[in-house]
Amino acid sequence: VQLVESGGGLVQPGGSLTLTCTASGFTFENYAINWYRQASGKARELVAIISHGGRSTNYAESVKGRFIISRDNTKNTVWLQLNRLKPEDTALYYCSAVVADEIYRGEGTQVTVAS
Repeated sequence: VQLVESGGGLVQPGGSLTLTCTASGFTFENYAINWYRQASGKARELVAIISHGGRSTNYAESVKGRFIISRDNTKNTVWLQLNRLKPEDTALYYCSAVVADEIYRGEGTQVTVAS
């Protein structure tokens, strides 16, 4: 199982980014995918979840209405669109999946929101 994130970077407050999570090594379409973030010195936060088929999504209150999670099972890919970014969104973002009772995650992609 491998999960690889990309798309992070430096963006000004109010800006947007789209993060990508590309998966391999398991039957992607059978598994929900989570996006987490962890800011320096803070606890990990579950940001968004998308069901295996993509019909059900959930968001943390802190990002609801600003972030959008989506997936394309033909491409083994999940996206997290980050809109109206705030400095407090600065963190390492990573995707995760539970496969055969094991938790897998990628190395993450850094998002920094600053003017």
